[in-house]
Amino acid sequence: MIYSFHHYYHWLKGGVETGQAYRAKLFRKMGMDAKFVFATTFPEHNIWDETRELGYLDSEVLWMYSFFTDCKPSPVTYTLAQLEDTFEEEFVYSRSGTCVTYTFPRMNIYYTAFLADGSSDIVHSLVMISNGCLIRKDYYTYCRVYSEFYIPVEGHAKLYLRRFFNENGVIAYEEMVDGDRVIYKFPDRLVYSREELLGYMMTCLGFTEKDVVLIDGEWGMIDRAAFIQNAFPAKVGFIIHSGHYRYSDEEHILWYDVFEYALSHPERIYFFATNTDAQSHLLREQFHYYKGKDVRVETIPVAGLDRIRIPQEGRKPHSLITAGRLQVDKRTGWIIEAVVTARKVIPDLILDIYGEGDEKDKLQEQIERLGCSSYVRLCGFRKLEEIYQQYEAYVSASSGETFGITLLEAVGSGLPIVGFDLPYGMQVFVEDGKNGYRISRISSEGLAEGIVRLFTEANLESFRKYSYQKAESYLEIAIEKKWREVLS
Repeated sequence: MIYSFHHYYHWLKGGVETGQAYRAKLFRKMGMDAKFVFATTFPEHNIWDETRELGYLDSEVLWMYSFFTDCKPSPVTYTLAQLEDTFEEEFVYSRSGTCVTYTFPRMNIYYTAFLADGSSDIVHSLVMISNGCLIRKDYYTYCRVYSEFYIPVEGHAKLYLRRFFNENGVIAYEEMVDGDRVIYKFPDRLVYSREELLGYMMTCLGFTEKDVVLIDGEWGMIDRAAFIQNAFPAKVGFIIHSGHYRYSDEEHILWYDVFEYALSHPERIYFFATNTDAQSHLLREQFHYYKGKDVRVETIPVAGLDRIRIPQEGRKPHSLITAGRLQVDKRTGWIIEAVVTARKVIPDLILDIYGEGDEKDKLQEQIERLGCSSYVRLCGFRKLEEIYQQYEAYVSASSGETFGITLLEAVGSGLPIVGFDLPYGMQVFVEDGKNGYRISRISSEGLAEGIVRLFTEANLESFRKYSYQKAESYLEIAIEKKWREVLS
């Protein structure tokens, strides 16, 4: 069995999540048994609805908190009628869109049920308010999965307890919360931290030396040592999704915190994996120079292409696409500024931005402030495989991509790319002057110059052919072969 562990720190459907979902599909195609374990944090919605949207099968997904219950992976099917059957008091009912409010006249309390959509009676969560204070939240799939309990502290609701239920409604275990400190109360034991809970779960999985544990290292993870130490006797593969060190000189190297334990204890790791040959080569050299060790580092791209995509209809003239998490390091605001500037030279230039994230509202405000809403759009999260080919070019302002799934997908649809000359993704997928431009001037002005140059100087047809040539090396068959070599 192959187990992939991801911390579930956020759910913004970015490179790591997309890469894991691709890995699930690839392992499925290869006939390999694989489970994908999400740990530590609570999604806003049903985790299986979220993972299903990315392409996982329910049977492939394990959520650490439901692992200790008998609740099965399921879409949300709990109905308003089932909910109302649990009420013991008379109530007054009102509905507005996806919210249903229940008021209990004989009690100073009301409930708000949140529905899956505006046309259904399917309940995914319930909020209880007493005397104007939040006291409880319930979460449902086909039954109540867990509840959160709150007390008012200085005018704010403070979480102090979570209860996790079996499908018959009996408490399976509890999480007692005091800020960042947690204790888990089981019928037969107390568990004193999330790391210890993870260790308990990994013990219950019963690893053998024939199993492989893949750890996706990224920011916000539960302690990496917990994953690695509790994986024995399985073999551990540590997947690196970003730059791996802060600083180096002739005598010292400072690893990024997220990789510190793994890179400081390579004897515990069966293999490291990066997305590019350049990063793999650098990491091997660093281990040899600073640690005097020869360590197994494999290049396994986080994603591949099932096929090359050639549009059946014409591309939108002077159209740009960009995609990814809407967060600060993607610098999407620079792209918007660059398009506004470039439009002075290319008057019909348009930009569509795909993705979700914390910067969404800020970007929308920027679009309105700059008066560019007629040609710059926020398009939300979409599966983009069949969408790239509608555009003429891809643009990126990211502060650095160790691979860049969107860059791969863009060249797989024949798009030239304009972006900054930073390791490693742009340097992998873009040959300057052949299928795009790698901009050394790291600014929105530099990006604007690259966009103008692309549409006024470049032979776009020649650039597209070169992007397609680049993409050939990343077809699934090559990545499948690499995984078979490593896992064998």
